[in-house]
Formats: sequence, C-alpha cells, structure tokens
Amino acid sequence: MNLWYTEQHSPSVRFSIKVEEQLYSGASEFQKIDILQTTEFGKILTLDGLIMLTEKDEFIYHDMITHVAMATNPKIKKVLVIGAGDGGTVRELTKYETIEQIDMVEIDKLVVDVCKEYLPQTASKLTDPRVNLYYEDGLKFVRNKENDYDLVIVDSTDPFGPGEGLFTKEFYGNCYKALKEDGILVNQHESPFYAEDALSMKRAHQRIKGFFPICNVYQVHIPTYPSGHWLFGFASKKFNPIQDLDAAAWNELGLKTKYYNTAIHVGSFALPNYVKEQLEDAK
Repeated sequence: MNLWYTEQHSPSVRFSIKVEEQLYSGASEFQKIDILQTTEFGKILTLDGLIMLTEKDEFIYHDMITHVAMATNPKIKKVLVIGAGDGGTVRELTKYETIEQIDMVEIDKLVVDVCKEYLPQTASKLTDPRVNLYYEDGLKFVRNKENDYDLVIVDSTDPFGPGEGLFTKEFYGNCYKALKEDGILVNQHESPFYAEDALSMKRAHQRIKGFFPICNVYQVHIPTYPSGHWLFGFASKKFNPIQDLDAAAWNELGLKTKYYNTAIHVGSFALPNYVKEQLEDAK
C-alpha cells in the first residue's frame, strides 16, 4: 500500500512524507492527534493534521528553543514552559543540574499521554522530580504569576485553535509580569517565508516588543516545518543574547547537544535582509 501524509504549507504548496503505518489516531476536546510511522523521519506527531515533531529532526527545534536562553543566563533556576506536550523542551532543560524547578503547562493531557507511549525520545524526562505538570490553559495560568520565573518558554502550536491565546498582547504582558527583574522569554516565532506565517511572525514580534526592552529574533532550519526556515523570539528585561553569552562557561558544562553550540548561538541572530525588513515593518 502506498500511503503519504500531506500537509498544506501555503495555498499553493504541499509537503508530503511517505507513511509506513498509522500507530495512533484519536481526538481530545481540543484537537485531533495522530502518530505516524514514516520511512524517512521515523515517528511523527501531528495535531489537527499539522506536523509538530518528527523523530529525525526534533532535536533542532528543542535544542534551539532551550539552550540559547540557558547559555545567556546560566543562573536560571526556575522555568515555566507553556505548551510542549511532547516533552522535548523539558528533556533539554533537565540536562542542567542548576535548574531547581520546571513548571510545564499543557492544555491537552491526551497529547502528553500519547507522547509518553509513542515518543519516549522526547517525553522520557517528564517524570524528572523537578518537573511539575499542569493540565490547564497557559493563558490563564500565567495571569496569576508575578516576579516568579527566571525563564518562560512558550513552546506553542500555531496561532489558531488551542494555541491562539498564546500569541495575544495580553499573554505577552502577563509573561513579562511573571518574570523576575532579569527574566527571559523565548517563544516559537513562526516562519518568515510564506505570507500567512510571516504575518503571524510580525504580529507576535510587534506585541512582544511593546513590553520588553530587549527583543531579538533568531533563526533555525527545520526540514519538516513550512519552508524549513523558522524563527524563535528572545526577549528579556536585562540580558542581551549575544553580549551576555559566556561561551566558555556553557562549554565547560559538557552538555551533549546535536544542533546547538555557542557559535550557532551567535550566528543564529544574523538574519537575512528580507527577515530584517519584515521585523522593521512590524514596528
């Protein structure tokens, strides 16, 4: 049988992966969840028909959403992760012995349960004793926090469906309030390439810039995400991700990463002109 998974990347572009079998298909009150075994990318997780991760390239996303902030401020002890139901961001955070507490807020418990069963590659560290799981709306959770976290990571889906509220001005303002005086916010920032994604990216950048004195964007290349060109946002009350990077201190930790290194850290903030122009437009 010749089975293919196909995702619509834009109104005129589709992306397809050959599928060996469907391992899981179900639906929560929030979204449809599927696990597919593919020939090239191993197991893949899709939510409402969109790829969230694949076993082959998930390390790129999870390295870069986590280690950039941690290398900028190695004294981070308390972290809030919003979304991230697959567990990959938490897996990377648990590599740091200096982190004392990780609060993970995921609206959809079924996503976590499915990933624990089918994707232990990313979900294996959700049982770490420093990790507290909260199955609730991240938008509501962060409203009640003030001067509480050193780092907030927003590992959300796209800005529609369950993840829509995590791209609002109210949400970013509450993240600012939840952070300590030297706190850092990192968020998945969408893609600059296709028009619809670029619009979401510019809107998010504009809203975050309205709260944080330091607001940067850095890039990463993920083969299975639309266009392969993806962005993350780095915002902080104090730390500059390039000037405050202590590369020697991070390298002395001896952490094993497949994508991130301190040279990539600096280089990822060097953006193409078309992206810089879009960010200027967002102002």
